[in-house]
Amino acid sequence: HVKESEEDNGEDAHRIAPSPVVHVRGLCESVVEGDLVEALEKFGNICYVMMMPFKRQALVEFEAMESADQCVTCGANEAVYIAGQQAFFNYSTSKRITRPTNADDPNSGNKVLLLSIQNPLYPITTDVLYTVCNPIGNVLRIVIFKRNGIQAMLLFLNGVATFETVKNAQKAKSALNGADIYAGCCTLKMEYARPTRLNVLRNDNDSWDYTKPFLVRRERGKGRQRQAILGEHPSSYSDNGYGPHCPLLPVPSNNRYKRSSLHDAQEVVAYPLPQTSSYMGHGSSSSVAMVSGLHPAKMNCTRIFNLFCLYGNIEKVKFMKSVPGTALVEMGDEYAVDRSITHLNSIKVFSKRLNVCVSKQHAVIPSQVFELEDGSSSYKDFGMTRNNRFSSVGQASKNIIQPPATVLHFYNVPPCITEDELQRLCTEHEVPGFIKFKVFDAKPSSKTISGLFEFDNKTHAVEVLTVLNHHQIRIPSKSCVLLRRECLLQ
Repeated sequence: HVKESEEDNGEDAHRIAPSPVVHVRGLCESVVEGDLVEALEKFGNICYVMMMPFKRQALVEFEAMESADQCVTCGANEAVYIAGQQAFFNYSTSKRITRPTNADDPNSGNKVLLLSIQNPLYPITTDVLYTVCNPIGNVLRIVIFKRNGIQAMLLFLNGVATFETVKNAQKAKSALNGADIYAGCCTLKMEYARPTRLNVLRNDNDSWDYTKPFLVRRERGKGRQRQAILGEHPSSYSDNGYGPHCPLLPVPSNNRYKRSSLHDAQEVVAYPLPQTSSYMGHGSSSSVAMVSGLHPAKMNCTRIFNLFCLYGNIEKVKFMKSVPGTALVEMGDEYAVDRSITHLNSIKVFSKRLNVCVSKQHAVIPSQVFELEDGSSSYKDFGMTRNNRFSSVGQASKNIIQPPATVLHFYNVPPCITEDELQRLCTEHEVPGFIKFKVFDAKPSSKTISGLFEFDNKTHAVEVLTVLNHHQIRIPSKSCVLLRRECLLQ
């Protein structure tokens, strides 16, 4: 990926040399790759687009420098609208967008797309992806795998000719790259995959070959299950829970893929949420995450809870004696594990990079308990703690699921505490101090305050969150929770 240094107000922090790659800012949340191509292809041929949906930005690589020059010049002199909203343009600091695979050229004949699902609040199954993608181009096979978050590969076919096959993949990428499967979450990011074909061994929630119905679904025995607090599946949530249950995906109209307005009900397709009963049935899912790369002296069960509780309820945490620096985290459900993998895998904490993946274990058993380097226990049960944030529909709906960022939101802090005291708190716990501090206006009768901390980088913010989340500030007759992660603010 390419780092951009341009400011969002449209003014350059410094003069950037011309480049065939254009940095686009100020995009609306509902924009997809096809919207950018439709608005900017008048300047010249576009050879690649990289969507950055959570930043409302994108990179567009033109074939010719002259096309990029026209785009930037036109955007500076007059308003250019993308999906109904004015966008802003500048040259990128890179001369070429780095492709994630070798087979990134749509003219290479590859018909396999690699999908990354960002912010997966709901389960992603083969049924979901087929329902979303098949109306645009016939899907032959789907394979879902969970390495860095949730990813999938789809093979598109429509007839025998190579041109028609590639065209279907191109159409799907243009229409769906940057779109949300469900409102505000499960955002699709599409690239051309490295392999040119897919092999599917069985038909289940993680893989499906639609040309071979005899590869029957292999069910696992259900066994005994805990009673679910939130019901059987996400579709049982009320509208004031996790929000609307339909995706904001467009329906293709001719060869254009415009995202329809919310008032144009005929052009919005409401795909039903998948049933948990089928999602829970496949063997690769587990409500236990395995976390490795933990700092042996600075990480313990409580600090793992402080970090992972942003993405789901934590039941138990256990460090593995046989594998130093590794712990098992039993969470409330598989969705919480998926969210944790998506947002916490590969982040740095105390100079060590975490590796978060789905564990083969389906529960954490308190065996081989020992003492960690800081003197705390290697096992802790958090099932009854009030600091879990997804214990009811109302509670869960207030959580903003976001990746680590440079800004932390603090709340439930006594009004008498000062900025210097908060900085001293960071120093005492040997974590980085904040560079900016803001307190939100509160009612005169309020017993607590809230606000924002900004840090030099997201690693510093993650370390402060890991150490000071749920920290008790002791003042006469009062204690309070200190920190909670909030959305990225820029």
